Amino acid sequence: MPLGDLDRIAEDTGFSGVVQIDRAGEIEFAKAYGLANRAYGVPNTVDTRFGIASGGKGFTALTVLSLIHEGKLALDTTARSLLGDDLPLIADDVTVEHLLTHTSGIGDYLDEEGDWEADDYVIGAVHVLTTTEAFLPLLDGIPTKFKAGERFGYCNGGYVVLALLAERAGGQSYHDLVRSRVLRPADMTRTDFLRSDELPGDAAVGYLEGLDRSNVFHLPVLATGDGGIHTTAGDMSKFWRALFASGDAELVTRPHHDVPEESLRYGLGFWLHQTSDTVILAGYDAGASFKSTHDPHTGTTITVLSNTSPGAWPIARALIP
Repeated sequence: MPLGDLDRIAEDTGFSGVVQIDRAGEIEFAKAYGLANRAYGVPNTVDTRFGIASGGKGFTALTVLSLIHEGKLALDTTARSLLGDDLPLIADDVTVEHLLTHTSGIGDYLDEEGDWEADDYVIGAVHVLTTTEAFLPLLDGIPTKFKAGERFGYCNGGYVVLALLAERAGGQSYHDLVRSRVLRPADMTRTDFLRSDELPGDAAVGYLEGLDRSNVFHLPVLATGDGGIHTTAGDMSKFWRALFASGDAELVTRPHHDVPEESLRYGLGFWLHQTSDTVILAGYDAGASFKSTHDPHTGTTITVLSNTSPGAWPIARALIP
C-alpha cells in the first residue's frame, strides 16, 4: 500500500502509536502519532517505549532456550520436577515443550477461550504482582482443560509457569534472565520491564478503548513471562536482526501447530505466517496493542506499537499481508 495512506488510516481510526518499516537495517518509514500522555499533552515519538502485551512471550521462549543450551532445562523437562508441591493441579506429564507450544492443557488465570474483553478488570490485586513467584496464588487451583499434547490452546498462564521454571533452573529472577540472555546480546538498550505505576517520561501510558482512563489497574504492575515488557520500534528491529543471526531462529520458527482460527501457525513462542516464512510477535491487552513481523528473505521488519487496546490492528492489517 502507498505509505501516504497510513496518515489517512491513522486519522480515521484515531491511531496512537508508532509505525516503522525497516528493510535490511535501513529505515524506510518511521512515524509517531497521537499522545503518550493525554493528561499532560505529551506526544508519542518514534523512540517512545510501549508495552507489548503478549509480544513478550518470544523473549520468554528465547530465555528458556538459552537455559536448554546450557543443559539447565530440556524440552522434555517436566514442570513438576521444578515446581515441587506448587501448583498441584498441573499434570505430572506437562513438559517445557508443552508450555512453549501452548499444548500443556493447564488451566489459565486469563483464559482467552473464555468470555472476557481486554478492558475488563480480570486479575484482581495487580499491585502485588511484582515478581514471578507472586503469581503462584493466581495460578493455583485452576483445573486442567485438556490432556497435555492433545491440542493447541493458547495459555497465558503457561508462560508464567515457564518464567517460574526458568527462575528455578537459572538461579536468577525472570527479569534478570531476560535482560542478560535476550536484551543485552541484542543491544536492546531501550527495552525493559517497567512498573505501570512508575513509568518514566519516555514511556507511553496505556489507555482503555474510547476512554482517557489508564490501564494501571488492569495489568500486573510488573510484567512477567506471559508478556508486557516495554520496547521501541528501533529495538524490535535490533531484536529481529539478532535473532536471525543466531542459531535460535531455526528452532523457534519451526512450525509445531496449525492454528486455523487465527489463520496462522505456531512455533516456540512465535507466530508464523500461514504460507510464508514471515515470523510474527503480537500482543493485545488493556491499553496496549502490538504487532511486529520479520521476513527473513528480504530482511524486512514491520513494527506497529500502540498505547490503546485495539489501536495497532487497522494499521497492521493495512501493512502486513
